[in-house]
Amino acid sequence: MSKIPTREEALNLLQKHVTNDALIKHALAVEAVMAHFAEKFGEDVEKWRTIGLVHDLDYEKYPEEHCHKTREILEAENWPEEYIRAIQSHGYGICTDVEPLEKMEKVLYTIDELTGLINATVLLRPGKSILDLTPKSVKKKWKQKGFAAGVNRELIEKGMQMLGMEQDEVIAETIKGMQKVAEEIGLKGTLE
Repeated sequence: MSKIPTREEALNLLQKHVTNDALIKHALAVEAVMAHFAEKFGEDVEKWRTIGLVHDLDYEKYPEEHCHKTREILEAENWPEEYIRAIQSHGYGICTDVEPLEKMEKVLYTIDELTGLINATVLLRPGKSILDLTPKSVKKKWKQKGFAAGVNRELIEKGMQMLGMEQDEVIAETIKGMQKVAEEIGLKGTLE
């Protein structure tokens, strides 16, 4: 019988498997955005938050087995299959064939890469703050293919289509989620 993990258990697990500061901040950003979307959609905030927090659990130690090692780790921890499947689905078409079907899975699939693009956009701003970031600024950087070249824009677009949401709305809601943890993810900056 699997047990529902608490945020504290998820954070402890994350810290056990991930030491890279940038990956920790990414996990916290994705956690916050998942919680934000869960609130928006009237879903289980704690579940969505927990899944967002540990979605890249295996990435630092096992980049070649990304999403697959996470299954092993979480099964050993007795996590629910629903959580494990959701996490695996964010690698759909890249490192897994687990297609995002549930709304929670589609959101994770969409915002994982998008948080990276937003993060990179903020770091180029004079005040280095997400607190005054607009979707327009992100969209400007989106169009520059050389900017944050590692961010898979096609994947984000595919996720937006899965969700049936417009680009502006997804970007705006992702920014709002990240703003809630601006300090923890190093994007509070200095507003002049």
